Amino acid sequence: MTGPQKFYLGDIVRMRKTHPCGSDRWEVLRVGMDFRIRCLGCGHLVMMPRRKFERAVRQVLGGPNRPPAEDTGTPAGAGS
Repeated sequence: MTGPQKFYLGDIVRMRKTHPCGSDRWEVLRVGMDFRIRCLGCGHLVMMPRRKFERAVRQVLGGPNRPPAEDTGTPAGAGS
């Protein structure tokens, strides 16, 4: 295990279950012990504990406050 995953305000996440409106994409509005997220389909707001949120997230799609991806250590142009 690599440790706790980092989430940032404004992140767009894909959840495991779809919302009743049909969307599975949510925007993170609050991070901490509890998370507040907003459905991007209908705008519904949900608060949930961190542990439940981390288990429900399938993928982080990105966001305006997310730092650039860390360098993988492969030199540019390698492998071609």
